[in-house]
Amino acid sequence: MRRLLVGIAIGLVLGGAGGFAAGIFFFPYIFPPPVANQEVADRAAHAVLGTGTFVHADPSDPIHWGRGSVTILQDPSGRRIVHLEKDFEVGPGPDYRVYLVPHPAPRAKDDVRAAFVDLGGLASFKGSQTYAVPADLDLGRQGSVVIWCRAFSQLISPATIERKPQ
Repeated sequence: MRRLLVGIAIGLVLGGAGGFAAGIFFFPYIFPPPVANQEVADRAAHAVLGTGTFVHADPSDPIHWGRGSVTILQDPSGRRIVHLEKDFEVGPGPDYRVYLVPHPAPRAKDDVRAAFVDLGGLASFKGSQTYAVPADLDLGRQGSVVIWCRAFSQLISPATIERKPQ
């Protein structure tokens, strides 16, 4: 009888922990955030500092992918933003972040982990969204915009920044 009770207790603990972990993992797939639609006000007044296109970092990985464009803009007062355009989309997952990284074409985790600037949590897996660039950051030293999964230290999708002449 004692073995039965211990077995039931262990089963409940393992089942509960497994269910909790599965819930955290599958939550973004079951309840994705709405499509983002953050437009840049008076976009014509903004200077385009650079553009990029998100790519599938590891084509053999069907889960971690991204596509669409990104633009780095500067308004007349000098504030800079990273703007994920309307065509932006990534495969869903937990705890996605938007990073600026010095590496010009990251394709591996170590390309990102070496140095990055965290611009904040990804607002949505799809659609246009805007992230402020710190005023003291030298954008000339940043080579890519990266979508990163902080929970699993996983590179989701990088976009190499193509600089625009000033």
